[in-house]
Amino acid sequence: MTDLSVHHVEDQHAGKAATTQRVQRKMAPIVPAQNIAGRALVLVIAIMTFLSCLTFGAVTLVRDTASVWENQISREATIQIKPIDGLDMEAALAQASQIAGEFPGVKSARIVDRDATARLLEPWLGSGLNIDDLPVPRLVIVTIDENNPPDFAAMRAAITPKLPSAALDDHRTWVDRLVAMARTTVTIGIAVLALMLSATVLTVVFATRGAMAGNGHIIEVLHFVGAEARFIAREFRHHFLVTGMKGAAAGGAAAVLVFIVFSWWSSRNMATPEADQATALFGNFAIGSAGYLGVVLMVLVIGALTAATSHVTVVTYLSDIDVRQPDAG
Repeated sequence: MTDLSVHHVEDQHAGKAATTQRVQRKMAPIVPAQNIAGRALVLVIAIMTFLSCLTFGAVTLVRDTASVWENQISREATIQIKPIDGLDMEAALAQASQIAGEFPGVKSARIVDRDATARLLEPWLGSGLNIDDLPVPRLVIVTIDENNPPDFAAMRAAITPKLPSAALDDHRTWVDRLVAMARTTVTIGIAVLALMLSATVLTVVFATRGAMAGNGHIIEVLHFVGAEARFIAREFRHHFLVTGMKGAAAGGAAAVLVFIVFSWWSSRNMATPEADQATALFGNFAIGSAGYLGVVLMVLVIGALTAATSHVTVVTYLSDIDVRQPDAG
């Protein structure tokens, strides 16, 4: 009876040890992190994500700016009056504003005062400018109804006989050119973004193949003893998903920080003439909620691409093993 009890206890200890070994084997990863240049891969993915997010943010900024330029066509027009001998500029500005304001579809006509005109010229002519000493044209900004725009041809015909030095500009020509340039820039940015994502995929392919080269004997043994390709691929996919998400999150966070810094810097420098010109072209360098959402989506896409690429690479590798196995036999 005592011997049976001793054997029973020994069997219990042996069973517990076997269970512990099985649990340890179950918890041990097939892809050891120390066998892969994990830090280097995370850094590469972070850099590629950072550049991809910057490109996406630039594309978003240019696209939004182009949309603003297009909307400006239907919102504003400008009456420019050049100074000539014997012309009372202030009276001419008031007359042009009155004529434009009488047309249906015109919401308001605002005269650009002397200080605002001097600020527009300050980047080129410096501060302390007296516009009366120079033949500087003056402007009247005409705000129009987008849904019911005025007849610009009739407005020109009404202004020109009374003010020969006045010219009405609806900005259509130069805005169309800027919009075309912006659309070209967006197309180039999308192409660059596609190239960066392709480079990220190729980087993950090489990293996965390097990992399998270092663990090739383990993979082949597992495969030959009956481990399913899906199980092995899942282990690699999980490892590279974590790696990819780490790098993508770091790169995305760095890009968001850059966007926030640029937005803060532009808002702090709005009182300078250079900032006025930059704001007129690009706004306040803020990409908006859609841009930040795009950065988050970019991080998720790169992490998913990293996992999917490693999965496909491992499955292809195991398929090659199956093809070579009969020859090995």
